[in-house]
Amino acid sequence: MPMIPTLRVRSSLSLEARLGGTFRTRFSLELLRNSGQFPVANILLEMLLEGPRVLLAADLYVLVLAGFAQAAWLARRPRPSRMALFFGNLIGPAAYTAVEVLAEGLRFLEAPHHIAYWGFALAVGVLQAARNGAPVSLARVLTVAEDVVRAMILFVMYVIFETLSAPAGAAARPFFTDGSHVFIALATLMLGFSVGLASLTAGRYLELLRETMAQLRRYSEWLLGRDLLERVIGDPDALSLARRERTLLFMDIRGFTAWSEQRPPEDVVEALNRYYDASEALLRKHAVIKFKFSADEVMGVFASASDAAGCALGLRDSVAATLGTYGLGAGIGLHTGPVVEGLLGSEGVKGYDVIGDTVNTAKRIEGAAAAGEVLASESTLAALGAGFQSGDRRDIAAKGKQAPVVVQLIDRAG
Repeated sequence: MPMIPTLRVRSSLSLEARLGGTFRTRFSLELLRNSGQFPVANILLEMLLEGPRVLLAADLYVLVLAGFAQAAWLARRPRPSRMALFFGNLIGPAAYTAVEVLAEGLRFLEAPHHIAYWGFALAVGVLQAARNGAPVSLARVLTVAEDVVRAMILFVMYVIFETLSAPAGAAARPFFTDGSHVFIALATLMLGFSVGLASLTAGRYLELLRETMAQLRRYSEWLLGRDLLERVIGDPDALSLARRERTLLFMDIRGFTAWSEQRPPEDVVEALNRYYDASEALLRKHAVIKFKFSADEVMGVFASASDAAGCALGLRDSVAATLGTYGLGAGIGLHTGPVVEGLLGSEGVKGYDVIGDTVNTAKRIEGAAAAGEVLASESTLAALGAGFQSGDRRDIAAKGKQAPVVVQLIDRAG
């Protein structure tokens, strides 16, 4: 059979990252939706008050860096605690104030927009902390309130601009006697309310998507296995048919059919489930590529013969303890060789499998193993590393083979 080239593995997001979001994604969202909003408004205000020269001032870059630092800290974890949310929202104003007070002294605090930074940070921090772990109905109200507060940044900064840009000596009059000011206040309030409702709808939809993805992940793990699923998420071509060197492990319960005929089906199911649980724990521990259960048979596909042998010996001990309570035992066979692996099936129904003489030979070797024995072929023995020893040699007459298959018992060295 001609060799099919191994496909290039792409760099991509893991399944966990897709479900929980990467740090980069969380950082970008936090910066755009929260931590960066007041710094941008503050920069625009100072540009209108002082002109483009403000772009050369060091405090502008201190403000930007403070917003970035806050966003980075809040994005560290997908779900920060209440205290992390509250104090995290104070990082930006605290860092900005600390640097500027050292440079300008306490007169820095006389500017109303600097005080406003603290006010909005405290308000958002309180609302986010209160929303964390709150009942669903209250959390929805707090979500809308948070967006309203953030929208009011624009109005408050407009009020500050109107106040600071008024000509010296001009007679002050109540702000809301001007109809345009009332319009701006109400429009900003309604904008924040609309954004809050949109955030609420988007949040519900995102949560529904996450729940659906979690369900699909669970079903996909049942069909492909966790490790193989992670591989295919990172590289969709990982399931394409390809010829590779693999070690196959087969395990089967001896005398299971006769035993099950004398037991209620509920007892048979209970025994099989315990057998499966014990097997899965060992298979996952030893870097199995794919495994599947079929009645009382277990099959595992390994990239490394040593991983397969270590798993087989662990299964021998673990399964013996599990099946011993039912008076049963299992035999295990190992064989290493080329297989074609990947998705097989029709256009509508496909499944991951391995095909080739290596699979059939491994099954024949397992059939020759008595309960509590692990038999390995010569190709597996040649691929084993340190830590294993071989025992009695046997010749197995395998179906379809002209010459006997040579196998040996294996165990841990020493």
